[in-house]
Amino acid sequence: MRNPLQEQLLKAGLAKKSKIDQVAREQAKLRHGKSVASSNTDHAESERLRLEKIERDRALAAERNAQARLLEQRAQVRQIVEQTKLPIEGEIDYRFECDGAIRSLRVTEPVRRHLSKGVLGICRFDASYAIIPRATIEKIETRDPTMIVLDHSRKPPTADAADDDFYSQFKVPDDLIW
Repeated sequence: MRNPLQEQLLKAGLAKKSKIDQVAREQAKLRHGKSVASSNTDHAESERLRLEKIERDRALAAERNAQARLLEQRAQVRQIVEQTKLPIEGEIDYRFECDGAIRSLRVTEPVRRHLSKGVLGICRFDASYAIIPRATIEKIETRDPTMIVLDHSRKPPTADAADDDFYSQFKVPDDLIW
């Protein structure tokens, strides 16, 4: 459908039919919002948004997977501790440091000796602590080392070597009597 002005121009021979049809198509595109130039920018913007969404989804999936692995490892640690923990009973208070506070467990004399030698250790279990054997400590360390509270078989990092190097430069007299 042409407007009356276009019909008059066509009849007078001042315009060609193909030119009128082309103008009509462009006007229709403008009315429907499908311009060529804006189409490319819209497409680029939608592609950028799609790629951002894909990246966000990947990051969320990776975070969810990490959370699931952490929960799975903690469940494994809990199961291992349940299977191998020793009963907490005895007449001696065994005190140890955990999270900056002194905690205590009731143990027997043989268990106290094994704890001090590193044959046994203490780990977190639920809201309390559990006494576990050395092999279990090694299994737990591979999964979640933060669960181990006391392990005397591990040597804490010391500055003794650095101190020895420093003090080796000073001569100690042979006749020093304490």
